[in-house]
Amino acid sequence: MALFTTGEAVAVELPLARIPTRAAAFVLDLVIQAIVALVLLFVIEMTLASMDADSAWRDAAVLVAVVTALIGYPVLWETFSRGRSVGKLAFGLRVVRADGGPVYFKHAVTRGLAGIVDFWILGTGLIAIVVSLCSPTGRRVGDALAGTVVVHDRGRLPWPALAAPPPWLAGWARQLDLSGVSDEQASAVRGYLLRFRTLTPAVQDQLGRTLVITVCTQLNVPPPNGYPPVHILGAVLAERQRRAFPSQRRPNAEGHSDNGYRRPAA
Repeated sequence: MALFTTGEAVAVELPLARIPTRAAAFVLDLVIQAIVALVLLFVIEMTLASMDADSAWRDAAVLVAVVTALIGYPVLWETFSRGRSVGKLAFGLRVVRADGGPVYFKHAVTRGLAGIVDFWILGTGLIAIVVSLCSPTGRRVGDALAGTVVVHDRGRLPWPALAAPPPWLAGWARQLDLSGVSDEQASAVRGYLLRFRTLTPAVQDQLGRTLVITVCTQLNVPPPNGYPPVHILGAVLAERQRRAFPSQRRPNAEGHSDNGYRRPAA
């Protein structure tokens, strides 16, 4: 298992996929890629034969078929199935971002192109095996370049626990445009809330005020008056998570949902 922190600053544990399972999925994909390449070559050959094309066209057609099978196949599957090829689907694997989120086209393309280095330059997959063994999360070169990890995806993964806001700031937080808060800043806020009880009162106040100023600057709103930093930051983080996981219940979440929230004295 490995702990991932999502862009919404939610900690999620996912089971990592290791070499034996990944190798089995790769072999199945390789068989399908070979079939795809043969079908493409047959279709192209028949088409070019009817056109009486010269050898240059045939060479270009072979290159297109090979590139489509070796790179196009994994890129298209991982893009449209959010990280799963046929082989990964059969063995219950999925490619996810390093923060645990779904992959997109840019991640799939990077992994597909890097696969040429991982598997085809030496023709043995030795580079992929060595790099994966040296990586604590089992990443190959393509994963490192794309910022991805391969995990097991069998069964329903448990929902992450989420933050609970102080009720008196929930309405204020719901009106915010949170697109300005970066993932790095959300992670910093989450770290502050998790460590809040271990900090001295002076650090709680000083660090909290610094984070509030930074976050409210990114949100382009003034901090609400009369509330301590932990309340404001808790409200912002909880709302960010609520929008990312709208159907998730949030009891006693993240270790700071019962942070001792008390409405400030009037």
